Amino acid sequence: MRLATRLEKLQSNVFSLMDEAKARARRAGLEVVDLSLGSSDLSPPAHALERIRESILDPTSHGYLLFQGTRSFREACAAWYERRYGLALDPETEILPLIGSQEGTAHIPLAVLDPGDVALLTDPGYPSHEGGVHLAGGQIYPLALRPETGYLPQLEQIPEEVLERSRLLVLSYPHNPTAATATLAYFERAVAFCRAHDIVLVHDFPYADFHLSGEQPPSILQADRERAVAIEFFSLSKSFHMGGFRIGFAVGNRDLVAALRQVKASIDFNQYRGILDGAEAALRGPQDYVREAVAVFRARRDRAVAALAQAGWQVPAPEATMYLWAALPECWRGSSAEFCIRLVEQTGVALAPGSGFGSSGEGYVRFALVRSEDMLERAIAQIAGFLQRSC
Repeated sequence: MRLATRLEKLQSNVFSLMDEAKARARRAGLEVVDLSLGSSDLSPPAHALERIRESILDPTSHGYLLFQGTRSFREACAAWYERRYGLALDPETEILPLIGSQEGTAHIPLAVLDPGDVALLTDPGYPSHEGGVHLAGGQIYPLALRPETGYLPQLEQIPEEVLERSRLLVLSYPHNPTAATATLAYFERAVAFCRAHDIVLVHDFPYADFHLSGEQPPSILQADRERAVAIEFFSLSKSFHMGGFRIGFAVGNRDLVAALRQVKASIDFNQYRGILDGAEAALRGPQDYVREAVAVFRARRDRAVAALAQAGWQVPAPEATMYLWAALPECWRGSSAEFCIRLVEQTGVALAPGSGFGSSGEGYVRFALVRSEDMLERAIAQIAGFLQRSC
């Protein structure tokens, strides 16, 4: 059977190797503590789950849900943005429900790029950003992120010949995997850059609430109040721990929202109405839940960083996200993938190799703080023993 050649570029060999290594560890009888995936172990807010339960018992909610049936959810999204960022958005033209922010980043290239057009993507970056460009037949120009520049892309260093073919810039701050943050001033420069070069600016924003210290991360729309070039994707997977429910939304430039809606309409209907009802309850309900959940991850960060330091592995404490971005221990002589595969096979502790997020991620690993403080401390003790044996 002959398959499309575009699939060749979608292969994620590093993560496939990690999945196989985790399976070998389980077959060997090890308990796998999976810190490689950013899938929260906390429950969604109780009032959101109750709203979903009520919807399930309502037989009128069981059919297809078209765009006009999502009006109440879109109004809740608009109200949430206005409370958070002082931005007045039109629920009819500037907001679109999504199956998580990943759907947005994967599908927006189909609405923006023609084959051969260039997308400017951060390296390292989230894999779905790259996958969507490949599906659209676009070409990727990687923007290497370095610790000495705060893991922010240096847009002024992009060659002019690349800019002439560029149609899309994807940013995501707070950043996965590096946990870096960006200021409103940086976003204002990025918006000005995209306006000057006629480039669509996409901001993937699932960690909007995950500021563990420092100031609340800004929305890209605070830098593009006219919605001239920007579209932003928010997910309820992180702030409200609803990852398995697959719910998020797009906000921003009405032409981009309409184009994304057109792509989406050719692929799927919306989610089950009960999921949107639960998400609406989360957005409109008390936000104490969000602050309390973030405090849990702040405590996990502090305890994990301290435990790693005690084990001789100095890892910076991030200001945001649910991750630690750690340079490989100096004693390690192999790749990040080799480190993670050997670690899980010998201890059951799974981390994400930095190379899975792009070539500039080599030399790093990512910890997802998705287990309790005690379990993180036990996992790090196992890592310490692994380092003593391996270095």
